[in-house]
Amino acid sequence: MTKLTPENTPRIGFVGFGAMASRMGTHLRKAGYVVSAYTPSGKSPDPAVHMLPSARTLAEQADVIIACVPDDEALAASMYGDEGALAGMKSGSMLINTSSVSPEATEELLKTGKKHGITVLDAPVSGSTPEADSASLVVLAGGNAEDIANAAPIFDTIGKLTIHAGPSGSGARLKLVINGIMGAGLTTLAEAVGYGLAAGLDRSMLFDALDQVAVISPHHKRKLKAAKAGNFEPQFPARLMQKDMRLLLDAAAREALPVPTLAAATQQLSLTRRLSPNEDYSSLIRVMEKLVANDV
Repeated sequence: MTKLTPENTPRIGFVGFGAMASRMGTHLRKAGYVVSAYTPSGKSPDPAVHMLPSARTLAEQADVIIACVPDDEALAASMYGDEGALAGMKSGSMLINTSSVSPEATEELLKTGKKHGITVLDAPVSGSTPEADSASLVVLAGGNAEDIANAAPIFDTIGKLTIHAGPSGSGARLKLVINGIMGAGLTTLAEAVGYGLAAGLDRSMLFDALDQVAVISPHHKRKLKAAKAGNFEPQFPARLMQKDMRLLLDAAAREALPVPTLAAATQQLSLTRRLSPNEDYSSLIRVMEKLVANDV
């Protein structure tokens, strides 16, 4: 397959064009690609991007499809069937799946794509909306090394680094590992903050102290700063984090691997999703603060 550049493959179609995809699309447009999109709602946060009425219509007009949808069900609805993207894609074209979905959904897409003569890469990204804004995402690519090299100009436009995780499906699996660490880490942080407040530590001092110590990751320090200010705008919505934790638990169970720490974290994040599904997953910190204040 020819290497993808703005000069030889200008038309990129996004299936799903929410917070992450629209930011990727902005960088691709600035790099010279022509970007169009499809979403079930028909709405776009970027008025400069032309919206198509179906995934199939989008695929018929695009050279490369980038899927960026929330879950397995949305992926299936947009990829398969008479109006799905696969029905409109040409043999020899490329489908890049940046969605965080299960390894099983990833493998099914690869298998179906092969039947249509389509190159499918699983390439979920590590990072939230700030990283998407600054084009500093880390692309976790699974697939053939040559295909990943061909897609490198696109990956380099939206991210700072591409990791070749292994054969197809490896990107999806690596994403679950990373998000599992992220989710469990936030849960531990929220519970520890809860203890500190219950034990009488000054709130401002506690949050500031945790911002200075090496045991807290830069990602979680960002969450702490926002939580201190009461800001839970959805850089990573609770409904999506809980979904990824659920996928990880299922994937670990298929390997007969005990993951009790991740299971407990998923329970806390399930509570967070139920209380504030569209706020950032760090709103669990607020839940713990309210628990300490007997305000749950």
